[in-house]
Amino acid sequence: MEKPSKIPATVITGFLGAGKTSAIRHLLQNAKGRRIALVINEFGDLGVDGEILKGCGIEDCGEEDVVELANGCICCTVADDFLPTIQALLDRADPPDHIVIETSGLALPKPLVKAFAWPEVRTRTTVDGVITMIDGPAVADGLFAGDPEAVAAQREADENLDHETPLEELFEEQLACADMVVINKADMLDDAQLQAVEATVARHLRPAVKSLRTSHGAVDIAVLLGLDAAAEDDLDSRHSHHDAAGEHDHDDFTSFSIALGEAEAPEALLARLLPVIAEHGILRVKGFAAVTGKAMRLVVQGVGDRLQHYYDRDWQPGEERSTRLVIIGETGLDEAAIRAALAS
Repeated sequence: MEKPSKIPATVITGFLGAGKTSAIRHLLQNAKGRRIALVINEFGDLGVDGEILKGCGIEDCGEEDVVELANGCICCTVADDFLPTIQALLDRADPPDHIVIETSGLALPKPLVKAFAWPEVRTRTTVDGVITMIDGPAVADGLFAGDPEAVAAQREADENLDHETPLEELFEEQLACADMVVINKADMLDDAQLQAVEATVARHLRPAVKSLRTSHGAVDIAVLLGLDAAAEDDLDSRHSHHDAAGEHDHDDFTSFSIALGEAEAPEALLARLLPVIAEHGILRVKGFAAVTGKAMRLVVQGVGDRLQHYYDRDWQPGEERSTRLVIIGETGLDEAAIRAALAS
């Protein structure tokens, strides 16, 4: 009697604002009848990515197919949150054809892949591949490091010392675990810049791992799904800075959510955000805004000082019209000052 085939799972990882949610939206819009379940993880207490996907209006994307794990990182809570979620998906009367897992931008992918080797799920699902999304302009600007020039100068002065910042370490971890790398927002870079980003990425990849260029997260489903990597059986080749330590926390980062009133216009909200981002070195801003006179909800997404916004859906009857943003930065972020500046 043939053994039932394992349900494939694709892990989509990458730094904050790299385009993971955009890539997933594109997958759903072009699923070609494939039933895809989503597991979305957030760093912070406002489930922005899950809300964006639930509000996408895609016919085959039902709310029951989106599972959110909030207030933590998947790599830190695989036993408490992640494994039961995967088991629940596998136990459904109509299990999905494919599971897509979006990690938070601060997650280490290797512990998550390792969880698929646990007896509870090993015989029923497999990691089809780890896709690492790269924000091309951010890497070109050195935003994966706290101070790239200072790090480079220190390394040059004493090559025996390890002066890596937390952001650089995350960048390397996510690339080292990848089965494919997607360099997103390629339309914002010229060819020389893209080649420089590709050279930076290539230094951290395992042999034979390829990178590709795209914009707006638009990658053909046949390219991202069906890699058949069985990554849980290939852990040793995926180097991690934390292999020996065995533990990982996010004390290097902090996040908080802030509620504001209605914005007069999208441009007014962005004009209020930009100087605060610059002054406090905020890494990531994301959330929703209510705009005076507009029936639709405004989505706000930002990496550094590059802010994007678009209307995604109408406010629902009984839903509070408000502006709610998640602010993410390195530890030491002056929350009180940021709140005061944005509220003024």
